[in-house]
Amino acid sequence: MIIELKRDFLYPLCTIGTLTVDGLFVCYTLEDTVREVDGVDVKEWKIPGRTAIPRGEYEVVLSMSNRFKKILPEVLNVPGFAGIRIHTGNTQKDTEGCILVGMVNRIISIGDSVAALKKLQPMIENAIKNKEKVTIKLS
Repeated sequence: MIIELKRDFLYPLCTIGTLTVDGLFVCYTLEDTVREVDGVDVKEWKIPGRTAIPRGEYEVVLSMSNRFKKILPEVLNVPGFAGIRIHTGNTQKDTEGCILVGMVNRIISIGDSVAALKKLQPMIENAIKNKEKVTIKLS
């Protein structure tokens, strides 16, 4: 299963995108500010808790989140980042580097976040149950 996150709007405080699964629209996303500088090590441009993860393709698994006390999608092996999750939230204050999902795009926030995660997470669960590798590609 391929999840694609297309970063559509790069704002000073956040990044709004669209998320598709196997080419079909699922929801909107909100991330921290994109600060990535091509060819420069993450340590040089990352502001902890306020920076979106680098572009690339990463494996996604389901694992227990210590912070949220439930199983959530986790994005693995992100250079310079740890504990990156796909979870609910509405503004950049909720991200800390993670990817928020929502059904409504409100320019610099998203809404109906719980509904979006309830739509996405079963798709990931089914793929894993069917022994498919789940990846997310950020562009």
